[in-house]
Amino acid sequence: MLATAILVFREVLEAALIISIVCAATRGLWGRGFWVSLGVGLGVAGAILLAFGADRVASSMEGVGQELLNAGVLIAAVLMLAWHAIWMARHGRELAHQMKSVGAAVVGGSKPLRALMFVVALAVLREGSEVVLFLFGLGAGGSSSEAMLLGGVLGLLAGSAIGVGLYLGMLGIPIRHFFTVTNWMVLLLAAGLASQAAHFLIQADWLPALGTRVWDSSWILSNESLPGQTLKTLLGYDARPSGMQLLFYASTAILILIGMKTWGRSHASPAPAPH
Repeated sequence: MLATAILVFREVLEAALIISIVCAATRGLWGRGFWVSLGVGLGVAGAILLAFGADRVASSMEGVGQELLNAGVLIAAVLMLAWHAIWMARHGRELAHQMKSVGAAVVGGSKPLRALMFVVALAVLREGSEVVLFLFGLGAGGSSSEAMLLGGVLGLLAGSAIGVGLYLGMLGIPIRHFFTVTNWMVLLLAAGLASQAAHFLIQADWLPALGTRVWDSSWILSNESLPGQTLKTLLGYDARPSGMQLLFYASTAILILIGMKTWGRSHASPAPAPH
């Protein structure tokens, strides 16, 4: 039971943190709950289907199919998060002003919601497939189904609780700063996912490492610890990053920032003068 609870907790935590950032970043957009729920449902369904075909996926592409699939999922999520960050840089001020007045949604808000639905689905797909595979392995090894169920429920509740706590904490940010803070969180989240994608592409021998271990801070904060796992999702933390991972991280962050400054500034309108 304990092994199941820990594994499910860690995987659910990663997905829950991403979902909480997505929910906060789309605050005020009408229909957000529908699109996020749809993304979770698609992710769960995809995870179950992927788990059933895990052997075929793992053995494909000369035995690196799983690494390439993970990298593809992460890169797709990065692209959608980047698009959202740039969209919010253009519309965030307008949305904040409307939330102060009547709470109306920005026109066209359904577009980033559709994109972020796929971010949620991909996050649940990636983490959920690992949970399903692990549970299948335990079941095949003779573990009690009752103990697995109890451990899975406990892990699910604990991981979800931390995600909800992060979301509620972000809601406490004043409206005038809210979208700036969440946009930076989305930027860092995208950069971290890009770094993880580079890690999988290095494992598949599709990219050079450019130095397998630029530094090692695992003696301070290991990747396996709960704080390390949390910072990995939120900021892209890696105790032993390769040079290519750092290159992917920095390039993604800089490109998104340039996009936010370039396209966001062109649409920004002056704040209404106080009466």
